[in-house]
Order: sequence, then C-alpha cells, then structure tokens
Amino acid sequence: MADADKSKPPYIPLAGCADDGWSKEDEATAACFCGAVQLAFPTQGPGLVDTFICNCTDCRKITASMFASNFTVADTHLKHLRGRDNLKTFSQSRTIASGNTMTNYFCSTCGTLMYRVGSAFPGQSILRIGTVDDFHLHETKLRPRVEQFTKDRVGWLCGLEGVQQVERSAYTERGERYCKD
Repeated sequence: MADADKSKPPYIPLAGCADDGWSKEDEATAACFCGAVQLAFPTQGPGLVDTFICNCTDCRKITASMFASNFTVADTHLKHLRGRDNLKTFSQSRTIASGNTMTNYFCSTCGTLMYRVGSAFPGQSILRIGTVDDFHLHETKLRPRVEQFTKDRVGWLCGLEGVQQVERSAYTERGERYCKD
C-alpha cells in the first residue's frame, strides 16, 4: 500500500497488525492495534449519528493525548465482526461532566479503546476515528463537525477550523444537540 493514492477511497495503509479492513459506500471497519477486535459501522445516516472532537479532561486522559476524535453510531447499526469476548470494560461516573456513567470498551490484548457507551446516550456507541481502517474516511465522511469542551483545550493547540465550537458538551443529557450561542 506504500504507493496507494490517498485521495481515492479506500486508503487502508499498513497500521497495526490487522490486514483485513475494508470500506464500502455505506459501511466500513474499525480494528484495534493488534487486530483481535474488529467492528463494522455505517458511514452515513441514520446509523452514523455524528462526528466530533472532544477536549474534555477524561478524553485527554483516556487517550493519552490532548483530545479525542470520535464518531457516534446507533447500536442497531454497529456490528462486532470479531473479538467481542476480547473486550474488557471500565465504567465510572465521578469525572463525567453530566454525572452519568461512561463505560469504556478496550481490547484486552493491546489496550486499544474501541468505543465508549454513556448512560446519557442510550442506544449509541462513541467510536474513535483513529481505529477506522480506511484512512480516507478520516478526511471525508468522519471529519468532525463539532469541537466540544473547548474550555478544556490546551492553550498551544488551535481549534478545529470550520466546525461548530462548543464550550461544554455538544449534547444535552437527552442526547439533543444544542449550541450555547
């Protein structure tokens, strides 16, 4: 894939140990670093709910980075292709801004955070854009539409241009979008 054209889909570079990722017009795969866990998800609505960057302190800590790039999928459209029994969970509510519980699903082999499930968002899972096998989707269909918790963004990182900027969460506890403006 070294000579692959990044401008044309799919663009699935060698990244991690899995080599069976795929992408179609309306569905694609995401895998953990070791390849033990693989998911299939929709690349358009109604199953693809939204895409966003989160700067909250929990996302920073759990990703060991300065922000998390996410996309939300309706659980009715999320498929576990392999490794569901390899996922381990960690749940807590103490540091979640809403006070609700957030459960994190990690590959027990390599530690990749595959997705999060929040009690405030029933029927939805929050996946990480970085786990998606087709890197072309990172630039296109999964490009974030919102940047949230901008109040927690580090000072040396510029905000994402051309997207809605929200000081706190882009969602109310009922899951409806809001804008503080």
